[in-house]
Amino acid sequence: MFVLLLASFVLSAFLPGRQIQVLPLCLYLAALLLVMRAAKPRSRASKWWRWALVTGSVSAAAVASTSGVRAVHGVVALWLAVILFYTIVVLLRRVLVGHRVVTLQTIFGALSAYLLIGSFFAAVLSAVSLLQSQPLFALGQPATVSSIQYFSFSTLATVGYGDYTAAGEPARTLAVLEALGGQIFLVTLVARLVTIFGTPRRQVAGDTSASAD
Repeated sequence: MFVLLLASFVLSAFLPGRQIQVLPLCLYLAALLLVMRAAKPRSRASKWWRWALVTGSVSAAAVASTSGVRAVHGVVALWLAVILFYTIVVLLRRVLVGHRVVTLQTIFGALSAYLLIGSFFAAVLSAVSLLQSQPLFALGQPATVSSIQYFSFSTLATVGYGDYTAAGEPARTLAVLEALGGQIFLVTLVARLVTIFGTPRRQVAGDTSASAD
């Protein structure tokens, strides 16, 4: 899954034309199906959600490849954001609950979720750029897929190069939320997992309780 996300990140920056939305959408859907398969959903609701997401993604890919209307591509970007958000939720549940011992797979799962957060905000910013009339970036900077992705991940990492800045709302609010969320995620979840790497979580919880006593 980590490899799929990196591939989607690279392809989004170099693919021309309408393929920019179609292929990353397929890769993100594949990542979601991998996570759901690992989680082994048993309820009917989970299976229904899986088929609904697949059907919706196929329809969105077909629309994105044939339509040239900005508003339509904005809706497709929102659907991509839904796919990414759902993947983040399922993946974090798998990382936090499914692994009794923290392994490399657990840490890569958390890092994959971190990449998904950046991609989620990029999808939301793309939707905002396509659906609103005012420019997304200040000083007339073009809001392309690659520039939005660059802005999203530089904001997530709180690098702040300053070459791209949000022109107004809601882009500024999204940028602040992404910066705060990215840092909180790294400091709390990823750092904690690295600290207890190779240790059963029940043992860690027991040691913490004993220390408190």
